[in-house]
Amino acid sequence: MAAGVDNTARRKWDKEEFAKRARERDEEEEEEEAGRYRGKPRGPPVQRKPLKNRDYEVDLTSRLGKTQVVTPVAPLSQQAGYFCSVCECVVKDSANYLDHINGKKHQRALGMSMRVERASLQQVQERFESLKRKKSEGGFTEEDFDTRIQKQREEEEERKRSKKEKKKEKKREKDVREELGDGLDADIAAMMGFEGFSSSKK
Repeated sequence: MAAGVDNTARRKWDKEEFAKRARERDEEEEEEEAGRYRGKPRGPPVQRKPLKNRDYEVDLTSRLGKTQVVTPVAPLSQQAGYFCSVCECVVKDSANYLDHINGKKHQRALGMSMRVERASLQQVQERFESLKRKKSEGGFTEEDFDTRIQKQREEEEERKRSKKEKKKEKKREKDVREELGDGLDADIAAMMGFEGFSSSKK
């Protein structure tokens, strides 16, 4: 009988091997950023800025629920999906679009490396101080949260009320039409083109 493979034990990872691979990958990226690949100079070294926060809001909902006619000869910016003007590509859904704009290719096209600038102790302390000031000056409190919830409830009730009013109005219009329709003579209704609206059962 042949001996089987023991696959019931936990898999063991060689941490040194993966650390070595990560170091090699970092070195290759540094060489590529410096403009050298396999020992051959490509030109002047490229200096990339460190990664920074986005200063604009990503628009994912403006075309939500809208219909769009797409033709095969339309330019990329007018095709279905999300268009990236930096990379000149179309991404089909919002999740992939977010992955794309946060990805390495897009960030490099913007002139940024994937490394984050290290913050100094002083910068962190200044940030904490600014957040404390903002909170004490009238930042977000529980009362603001309660008022927002109350406002949302009132808006929801108003929507329901307006829906009911529209339903009642439609019903009134229908009743009026039925009353007027019953009082009309059959010949006059036929002449006006109303005879097709009533049921054929008598």
